[in-house]
Amino acid sequence: MSSFLADMEADPAEAEVDLEELGYVMNATRFWGYRPEVAEGIFGLARQVTREMPLRLRGVMVAACAVAYGNSYCALAWGNKLAAWADAETAASVLTGDDAGLSEAERAVAAWTRKVTRRPHATTEDDVRELRDAGFTDAQIFDLTTFVALRIAFSTVNDALGLRPDAQLRTSTPEGILAAVDFGRPIAD
Repeated sequence: MSSFLADMEADPAEAEVDLEELGYVMNATRFWGYRPEVAEGIFGLARQVTREMPLRLRGVMVAACAVAYGNSYCALAWGNKLAAWADAETAASVLTGDDAGLSEAERAVAAWTRKVTRRPHATTEDDVRELRDAGFTDAQIFDLTTFVALRIAFSTVNDALGLRPDAQLRTSTPEGILAAVDFGRPIAD
């Protein structure tokens, strides 16, 4: 079993996407087969607020959020995506909080993401000013923050119900990323 719930059949359309992109059906795709419309709702909202955001920046945000939240599945899966959009060293640096290889704007967003994930009630006007100083508009800052909140909602369901990272991630993930993800649920057998 890949979670505390009985394995579910994946939505056929989503399974096809996984097979085309990854060569296997993700545990998360099967898991969200219980309510694919809810997953689509979360991801539909996420697409709305990230429609103008570069993929690399999304990868930085999800990786930073996953680490701050302690979600190994998203850290591994999105660490791999970020490695493809940047490189494995940059992805590992985001996962360790070093942020080497990131632009000033990406570092500001990674720091904001971690703050929002860990202690949203403790953010300050100065934190928002750092994003403005990095070139983000108030509307973009709203979208960045909403995206983090949606990722946290998705991760909360996954983690609370014991969803484990795909076994395939054990062999398809660069060593530096695997080493950086020493938290959360273990990779499935």
